[in-house]
Amino acid sequence: MDIEFVRSRFIKHFDGKTGNIYFSPGRINLIGEHTDYNGGYVFPGAVDCGVMAELRPNGTNKVMAYSIDLKDRTEFTVDDPKGPTATWARYIYGMVQEFRLLGVDVKGFNIAFAGDVPLGAGMSSSAAMESCFACALNDLFADNKISKWDMVLAGQATEHKFIGCNCGIMDQFASVFGQEGKLMRLDCNSREFEYYPFEPQGYKIVLLNSCVKHELAGSPYNDRRNSCENVAKAVQAKHPERTIKTLRDCTWEDLKEVEASVSAEDIQRATFVLGEKERVLAVCDALTKGDYEEVGKQMYLTHNGLSKDYEVSCEELDYLNDIAKECAVTGSRIMGGGFGGCTINLVKDELYDSFITTAKEKFAERYGHQPKVYDVVIGQGSRKIC
Repeated sequence: MDIEFVRSRFIKHFDGKTGNIYFSPGRINLIGEHTDYNGGYVFPGAVDCGVMAELRPNGTNKVMAYSIDLKDRTEFTVDDPKGPTATWARYIYGMVQEFRLLGVDVKGFNIAFAGDVPLGAGMSSSAAMESCFACALNDLFADNKISKWDMVLAGQATEHKFIGCNCGIMDQFASVFGQEGKLMRLDCNSREFEYYPFEPQGYKIVLLNSCVKHELAGSPYNDRRNSCENVAKAVQAKHPERTIKTLRDCTWEDLKEVEASVSAEDIQRATFVLGEKERVLAVCDALTKGDYEEVGKQMYLTHNGLSKDYEVSCEELDYLNDIAKECAVTGSRIMGGGFGGCTINLVKDELYDSFITTAKEKFAERYGHQPKVYDVVIGQGSRKIC
């Protein structure tokens, strides 16, 4: 992000004075998909693109906000019971309200912000916004006394209450806690986490964005979540002596026991989740040993599970995965919720150019447009720039 550009827009659209500049990154998730709401593990990292905002208290109780990317402006009071209607502004409004619930005396401020997280790539620009605003509010109005976890939970609450997205905590966690050159294994059940060095010598991480998003009838996300909950409830009914909150608490033996009491589709979904829990742990072990071939093997297994068992892939993503295999790419899989978006690929340096060229040519020949290419650098989490 260009600091001087953001500053120039802030000066232009407000009173000519400067404020403080804050930045929070987007994220990738190497492995661990659809596991967060099942109490499982995820393995994200912050990236080097994100959202940058300049803020300055204005001595009133009014927030005056300008979206540089959308060229849109709005204002609201900090105690407005309804808040603005524009979705982008509700992220700011929601974070203000959540910080007030934490006991922070938020006053009025001017804010201008911009982002360079690729849209539609599944890199969580919304979490980058929430985390950036949290970092700023914490610094300006709370003397940085709000914990990182409370910042994460404030972002999640903003999604739930003010945006209408019932998300987990991975995206905000990665944005706030990220460290340069490190991925993080997060236990979504206990919130315990551990950093893993990720500076693979001789490999690159690259995203290929299919530039498609399929809208399916009904709610495919909720359908899959319901399947997982159905299986967990069935296991609990079989074993009242145990506490079964999510599939995280279930074993392969449990799955076998309840096959007759839930649908085949539910079992199929649960099969993916239990397998994914094991794959995340396998990747952690492989990274500790520097075994990137094993990391790549687990990525391919995850893609196959997401495509065949969880059924959240699509023709375009499966084709990108097939191209990766043909080009001897070490690892490739869907990244994100599915039905479109990106594949994440672990590629040897010497194969990178030929893989990208082949993927662009073959994908364009079949679908009429090239995939967008995003090279990934693992970056630092939320912070004050100046």
